[in-house]
Amino acid sequence: MQFRNREQAPLPEINLIPMLNVMMGILAFFVMITMNLTTQQGVEVPLPDRAENTSVQPDIYPLIVDLMPQGIMLGEQSIEEAQLLQEIQNYLTSNEAGMVVLQVDPQLPYDRVVQLLGTMKEIGGDRVSLAID
Repeated sequence: MQFRNREQAPLPEINLIPMLNVMMGILAFFVMITMNLTTQQGVEVPLPDRAENTSVQPDIYPLIVDLMPQGIMLGEQSIEEAQLLQEIQNYLTSNEAGMVVLQVDPQLPYDRVVQLLGTMKEIGGDRVSLAID
């Protein structure tokens, strides 16, 4: 038996350059699709004009009411709740842009604060607020 002497055939070469070109094309495709699908979403906020900022009247000061353990104080004077409500009503009718601020002693029970603030809001509406330190 005779054996044929086969010469070893050269191993086929894998040409990587066309494969890399295809991979780069696919990558570029996915990058472009991703950029088009992810759009930035924002909220449009109307900014005030500079002319509106100059119309603020700095000479109107808020009416500050202090609620202390001793009672209700308006300025330096102790006042009853009925008198306070009348003073708030007078202040708000005389000052169109006026605000009423309630400052509370932190040691007071919360239900007392809510009760007085609710009574004040019945008269002043959204022009009455609670001061926060």
